[in-house]
Amino acid sequence: MRPTPRPAGDLPSTMRVSVLRGVHDLVLEERPVPVPGPREALIRVTAVGTCGSDVHYYEHGRIGDFVVEQPLVLGHEPAGVVVATGAGATLHEPGTRVALEPGVPCSTCSQCRLGRYNLCPRMRFFGTPPVDGAFCEYVVLREDFAHPIPDALGDEEGALLEPLSVGVWACGKARVRPGSRVLVTGAGPIGLVAAQCARAFGASEVVVTDVNADRLAVATEIGATDVVDVSARDLAGTGYEPDVLLECSGVAAATGDAIRQVARAGRVVLVGMGGDELTLPLSHVQGRELEVTGTFRYASTWPAAIDLAASGAVDLGRLVTHRFALDEVEQALTVAARDSTVIKPVVLPQESRRG
Repeated sequence: MRPTPRPAGDLPSTMRVSVLRGVHDLVLEERPVPVPGPREALIRVTAVGTCGSDVHYYEHGRIGDFVVEQPLVLGHEPAGVVVATGAGATLHEPGTRVALEPGVPCSTCSQCRLGRYNLCPRMRFFGTPPVDGAFCEYVVLREDFAHPIPDALGDEEGALLEPLSVGVWACGKARVRPGSRVLVTGAGPIGLVAAQCARAFGASEVVVTDVNADRLAVATEIGATDVVDVSARDLAGTGYEPDVLLECSGVAAATGDAIRQVARAGRVVLVGMGGDELTLPLSHVQGRELEVTGTFRYASTWPAAIDLAASGAVDLGRLVTHRFALDEVEQALTVAARDSTVIKPVVLPQESRRG
């Protein structure tokens, strides 16, 4: 056991933090640099992807039962460098580049013991009230949830291992295998990583739908075998019958239309988060004996995600379209409303302040 943290050189005593105080109210604050506790690592954050949930908290102050009732730091897609470790931490030397798995479970409840730690009721997940996230210069994390990344992956790609893990988990739930015919609805970041994962899992056909022509062009570029602009072309008219539907849009109408296309004994995985309720085409589900399941985050996916990205089977760098400094988090969360080419904005906390 080490009685004191192991630092990597001199560390500052304070750091810059982007703080959400309320709806449309983001400020940059100075806070103390956190100190790693037992078996924790202190990580200098180098890149953080933005997510639709970050935007939702900024726009509405809540997602379902999670309500921003006190100042909150958003951001749950981080990568960085270990700069110090707490007592008893042995997994990482200072200087190790890591991708951060942003949800730390209790490890003792029944779900954790069964390996389903993504369903842990006591999960502490970055950027989810009341747990602060990674739009800041330093964070602490339990050392076993900081995953070393190879030199083949840059910091931005390391950050996007989090959404890639969503795709890995979804394809696993859908049992995508060699020869599968897959339909992916929604060509946002999750849809694009899910499509790439499906190809990497062996799917022979991956069809992606959206209403955004720019995103559909990217889907074709990263390996979709066909794309459908559902604003101009009726999905039912394609005659496509997938074995697997990965629903990544969160749009109720799109979900219903897509389910009606799924072949007999097919599998439907609901990934996108839309409204609280969804009308299912029940006669189609029952008459074709479809399996319909939800998916929530991921568990034990980082090793596979790292291998997929490092091998080139999944191109994460292609998804990064915009970059912002820490004092530009508000711009990062609102850029999609101004630019139709947006896929994944990334915040770079160590960048110098702009303007």
